[in-house]
Amino acid sequence: MQRKLCFHQPVKLKPAFQNYIWGGTKFRDYYRKDTPKNWQKIAESWELSTHEHGLTTIAEGDFKDWTLKQYLDKAGPKILGKRFATTRLPILFKLIDAKDNLSVQVHPTDDYARKYEKQMGKTEMWYILDAEPKSFLYYGFKKKINAKEFAQRIADQTLTEILQAVPVKKGDVFFIPAGTLHAIGKGILIAEIQQSSDLTYRVYDYGRVGDDGKPRELHIEKALEVTKLEKAHPRKMHPAIPLQKKTQIQTLASCPYFVVKELKLDQEIELLVLDDTYQVLFATKNDFVLTFENKKLKIKEGETVFLPADLGNYKITGSGELLMITDN
Repeated sequence: MQRKLCFHQPVKLKPAFQNYIWGGTKFRDYYRKDTPKNWQKIAESWELSTHEHGLTTIAEGDFKDWTLKQYLDKAGPKILGKRFATTRLPILFKLIDAKDNLSVQVHPTDDYARKYEKQMGKTEMWYILDAEPKSFLYYGFKKKINAKEFAQRIADQTLTEILQAVPVKKGDVFFIPAGTLHAIGKGILIAEIQQSSDLTYRVYDYGRVGDDGKPRELHIEKALEVTKLEKAHPRKMHPAIPLQKKTQIQTLASCPYFVVKELKLDQEIELLVLDDTYQVLFATKNDFVLTFENKKLKIKEGETVFLPADLGNYKITGSGELLMITDN
């Protein structure tokens, strides 16, 4: 008799990798991830994704080698939360290893994307996991400009002169609403939480060519239509809240699409998943043990775990830091 599968348990995830030209080797060197052996550089590790361009799989247990999409479809909408009518996962969580500069780019809003692309837009946030000395990123404009100047700066390749260059260090957080022009600079390792969309309009790419020897595609006309032209201001974090002695929680980003919190732990703590939405945990510093119904799951630094809605109480044991991601 075939054993009935139990979806009501935490599952560890195995990422899908992307090998864009600006990637590096930190997923192998930094997190010891099992990356494709024939790829010299890896740009992104899609830790939580049901997007067709990169499907996360289950790493171990009853659902080993299932895609996360298969797992959710089989379990039904309630695994995401009581308010979900489908198993469409609305967010995507990835790691980005910028060995080289990423293109200057922008993402459209939902309204624009639905009208012209037949898909969702993209709002995102970045958590800086590591940064080499003097690393920086571009975040919007230094001052308000008009559309004519924006177009001219693109044409004469002086766009970066009017962009806000922001030095970064480990632990920094940036919230990037749709319409904000931005670019990740070289030497930065980032955790990115975003809408489940792969829709990007490139504006400037430093004259680089792709693996085919041709200049990488730009999307200037669309970028001119969706980019916010006022001075940009990085979103501030919320204050940290003590949970118990030597343990605190801090909201890093909160928007209509997702909530991201940082947990700093120095002992065992009991947490809870209610029936309204799922949780995702990512170990940013050190290893942890997750205990649920007397079963233990080890979470190594750099690993991601999905916890279904209505899981109830569980415990995390260890000393270090985690990101907790939920739908909003």
